[in-house]
Amino acid sequence: MIGTAVQRLSLIRANRPTEPVPSVYEASLCLIAQGSKRVSIGDHSLVYDASRYLLVSVDLPLVGHVIDASSAEPYLCCKIDLDQAALADLIIATSGHLSRPADLPALAVYPGDPDLVDAACRLVKLLDQPENIPTLAPLIEREILYRLLTGPHGPMLRHMAVANSHLNQVSRAIAKIRGGFHERLRIDDIAAAAGMSPSSLHEHFKTVTRMTPLEYQKQLRLQEARRLMLAEGASAGTAGFAVGYDSPSQFSREYRRLFGAPPRRDIERLQMATDYMAVI
Repeated sequence: MIGTAVQRLSLIRANRPTEPVPSVYEASLCLIAQGSKRVSIGDHSLVYDASRYLLVSVDLPLVGHVIDASSAEPYLCCKIDLDQAALADLIIATSGHLSRPADLPALAVYPGDPDLVDAACRLVKLLDQPENIPTLAPLIEREILYRLLTGPHGPMLRHMAVANSHLNQVSRAIAKIRGGFHERLRIDDIAAAAGMSPSSLHEHFKTVTRMTPLEYQKQLRLQEARRLMLAEGASAGTAGFAVGYDSPSQFSREYRRLFGAPPRRDIERLQMATDYMAVI
């Protein structure tokens, strides 16, 4: 994944199918120009391609892998992070009524929208006109958010703006966990930050993320440890300690369970894959 001069726009390319890669997907829109991708959370999987777009409403720990790509026809995707402040402003400007969503998922795939694709293409084309990015990028991003709000996922996005909605509260809990994932998890503190009781937090957190707060924290820790070893050359012991593990054996055991191999072997495998990339 490559960042661009447009702050919330990233471009992704893969020349062949990839192995499943666990990572946290921020609230974002993913549009594929060519190829296809599978993302999974727990036992729930979705496939999207050029005819369907992926929308992630809150930060979720997913497992993703490209399933259709080749040198002749590479996987090509653009990822647009959702500007939460701009989204809230647009909701206020356009919403006279907030209807309760009918159990819409926080992770979903929808049929392609030509107007949404057109706006995304114009945003990408700005990369060839860097002098226009500061002025035009915010306008196009706002149009993209408007298209999402008026599309099938609109009720869920609008519901996120309601301060006491369960989705908004879970989103606050996620932010709290991500901000201190290396520290000991205190459910009472997370629940307080979310404005929920501990029991309500467990119930609704699992409904949205398909895992408990502790399982969510564990994934954050292990993914950051993997990054430290792969990108910064940290040893397994150093990486495990840095993300909050006191026991090397527990770290190795949980790492293997998530990534399918012990830390050293997993990193060696990734280093051998010269075209390895973290993809959305």
